[in-house]
Amino acid sequence: MTRYDAARKNVLEKLSELGMNVYLQMYRGRLPKIYLPSRSTSNIKYDERLKQYVLGSEHVERSAANIRHIKSFTQLIWVSWFASQLIREGKSCSLRDLYYTSLNYPEFRFKNQKESDDIITDLESILGVPREDFKISPEERSSIFGDLTIEYTVPPSHAGRRVNLLSDPDGKNIGMSIATAEFVDCGAEMVIVIEKGAIFRRFIEEGVYEKFKAILIDSAGQAPRFTRLLLRRLKEELGLPIYILTDADPWGMHIANVIIHGSANAAHIKGLTTPEAKWLGLWASDLQKYRKLPTLPMSERDLKRLRELRKDPRYQDSFWQSEIETFLKLQRKAELESFSAQGLSAIVDKYLPRKLKEVSG
Repeated sequence: MTRYDAARKNVLEKLSELGMNVYLQMYRGRLPKIYLPSRSTSNIKYDERLKQYVLGSEHVERSAANIRHIKSFTQLIWVSWFASQLIREGKSCSLRDLYYTSLNYPEFRFKNQKESDDIITDLESILGVPREDFKISPEERSSIFGDLTIEYTVPPSHAGRRVNLLSDPDGKNIGMSIATAEFVDCGAEMVIVIEKGAIFRRFIEEGVYEKFKAILIDSAGQAPRFTRLLLRRLKEELGLPIYILTDADPWGMHIANVIIHGSANAAHIKGLTTPEAKWLGLWASDLQKYRKLPTLPMSERDLKRLRELRKDPRYQDSFWQSEIETFLKLQRKAELESFSAQGLSAIVDKYLPRKLKEVSG
C-alpha cells in the first residue's frame, strides 16, 4: 500500500466514524453534538518534546440543540461530506473552490471565505489530519528543482507516471501531486530551501544543484503546508539534511523557525515540522562577519517583531537568542540579493560553501 493509499484509507475511516457518531445520536432520538479541540490561545501549548505548538486538552461543543451552533454544525457536516466525495472520486479543490461550491446550498452557505476556512480548520482538528489529506488546499506557490525522480499517485490521470524534477528549468510547483508522490530515485545529498524566487532562479542558473548535489526549493516566503510536508518526507524517507536560506531580518528568521518548529496556527496538526532542519542564514552575526555586505536600517516594526520572538518558546535556545540580541544591537538587516554587490555569483561562490561547512560541521 502506497503512502497515498494509506492516507486515503485513514481519512475515509475517520470521516465515516464522524458521520456514524452523528447518525447514531439522531437514531437514538437525540439532537447531535460534536466535540472538537479548542483553538483558543489559552489551549495552545508549546511541547518541549515535539519542539512545536500543540493543542491542549480543552474542548468545545458544537450542538444542533443550540440555535447559535446550528449553522456552523451543518456547515461542518457538509464539508465532511464534501471531503469524502473528493477522496472517493480522486479529485481535489482549493479553499476558494470550496467556498464557491457552498454558494449552491443556500441553507448554510458561507458568508465569506474566512468562514469556510475556519470550518475546514475545525474538521482538521477533529480528524487530526491536515486538510491536504482530504484534498482541500490553498493555491500552489512554492517550487522544487533537483535530481529527484518521483512517481505520481494523484491525480488518476497521472498515477504511475514518473518524472525527474530536473526536467523543468523553472522548477515544478509543489502541490498535492508532488507532495504525495512516491520517491523513486534520488541523486541529491541535501535540500536547500530558499525564501526568494529570484535567488532560487539564481541557484539554478549557477548550477547549485550540481555543485552541491542539492534539491532546491523556493518557499515563496513562508513555506506553504505542502512544502513543509514534503520537507519532512525528504528528511524522514531519504535522510536528506535540510538547510534554510533567508533574508537577515526577523521575518526571514521566522520563516526558518516555522519549518523547524511549526506555527501556532497549525498547532492542531502534527507532521508538518522538520526539527532537524537548520537555518543556514543570513544570520545577524553574518552582518558582522561580512562587513562589505550592504545593509538597511531596521524599522520599528522589525524591532517590535524581534522583541516578540525573544519571548517565543521556539526561540529560547542559546543560538536563536544570540541572533536576536545581535539583530537588536545592530538594528540592521540585509537581503539575500545584497551579495550581488560583490558579483552575481558571490552568494554561490563565497557565502554558500562557507556556511554549509559551518552549519554541517
